[in-house]
Amino acid sequence: MNRTTYFPFLIFTGIILLVLSFSIKSYAISIPQEIELSKEFMKMIEKQQVIIKDPIVDNMITKVGNHIVSHLPQQPFSYSFFLIDDDAFNAFASPAANIFVHRGLITSLDNIDEFAGIIGHEIAHAVSRHVSESIDRAKYVQIGTMAGVLAGILIGSKTGGDTGAAVSTGAMAAGQSSMLAFTRENETEADEKGFMFLEKSCFSPRGLLSGLSKLRESDWQGVEGIPDYFKTHPGTSSRVAHLENILANYQPHPNKEKCKTNFRFEMVKYRITGLYGDIDSAIKTIGIDLKNNPENAAYHYGLGLALARKSKKAEAIDHFKKALSINIFDPMILLGLGRTYLESGDPQKAVNVLKGVEDDPVMGIMADYYLSLAALDTGDLIDAKKRTQRIIDQHPSLYPKAYYNMADIMAQEKQKGLSHYYLGIYYYEIKNSKNARIHLNQALKTVKDPKKFKRAEELLQILSEEKRNSSQN
Repeated sequence: MNRTTYFPFLIFTGIILLVLSFSIKSYAISIPQEIELSKEFMKMIEKQQVIIKDPIVDNMITKVGNHIVSHLPQQPFSYSFFLIDDDAFNAFASPAANIFVHRGLITSLDNIDEFAGIIGHEIAHAVSRHVSESIDRAKYVQIGTMAGVLAGILIGSKTGGDTGAAVSTGAMAAGQSSMLAFTRENETEADEKGFMFLEKSCFSPRGLLSGLSKLRESDWQGVEGIPDYFKTHPGTSSRVAHLENILANYQPHPNKEKCKTNFRFEMVKYRITGLYGDIDSAIKTIGIDLKNNPENAAYHYGLGLALARKSKKAEAIDHFKKALSINIFDPMILLGLGRTYLESGDPQKAVNVLKGVEDDPVMGIMADYYLSLAALDTGDLIDAKKRTQRIIDQHPSLYPKAYYNMADIMAQEKQKGLSHYYLGIYYYEIKNSKNARIHLNQALKTVKDPKKFKRAEELLQILSEEKRNSSQN
């Protein structure tokens, strides 16, 4: 594991609650205050662009989390679940029950029960309001120190350098020692409550133990010299021993609920490995897995995704076809194959495959996007426009490139003002302020639709404020 990536993220997830404490001046944090902190926290996370927005992965994470939450009494927060683009074996709860899972956690686990165990543990942190307790206990830490720590962490996590680590290590020396004892207590409490939540769910509590055992193994293989109090889940060995005692006499209730949903953990795991991990490492690792089990559809699927990223399209297509021969008509595999046909310059084959996915409740919007690109490639502007507009209306944040594609369609239809309008939004979404301003100003000269005109004005106002704030800083 890369030290410069792993280190700042461990610090980030371990002390972010301290950083947020600068806005709390009382001795206790109320639920409304925690909700407000959550909003600010999410703004910071969104700015860092570390959240992977993948409907297939999000669907699995959210279904697991919501299933566990459904067995709890009424909660003061609405639970949300996110995937962080980092290969660390980690998960954490932030203010107001936002649960974050690192992709490295999922790719290191073996089954859905292990994943549910870790999620149950994080939900227990939120239920116990350990977040607000952490903020309250950190109230004496100076604002300047925390601001410096936050800046260092964010710089380090985005650049991959040692800047964040260097700033954070010195800044936290005084404040962290008081956190160790209660953090260990909170971890034990979260394990015990997580166990009880899992007992009521369709998942096995034994997954929590095996998941923690893997966390302990990652501790042993981790970065030398990182103090235990920098880690988000300290005392792992003692926690494993404690859970082993709890599970020693555990017998599932004969009427324990059965999981009615196929969470497809293995397919999702190899989707994450193939699409978001290091390409060369993914190809090597999955290749070894395939040698041991050449009839595993998930392995072929993950390898196909990795090979497609490596621009080895023909090999990728072969592995997708092998996966389909094992799991016939699997929509995840069809989606990967259709996308690869499209990227290989064969839009008609892409259409033939993707048509089998467009009605899927989770993957339909993804198929719609690739079908819109295929329609553009074949010159079918009517179908391209219909599908692109649907994406913009329903899931604009998932595919900001849809705005660019709509601008292309408008240009082909000789509607220059609307082409500038959609280009302006596209550049705004990808944080290219200069080009966004140019095209939005051009749009204002000719766009007649009052809603579009107003939105262009609003975006230009936001860009002006951002530019002014940047110059002041």
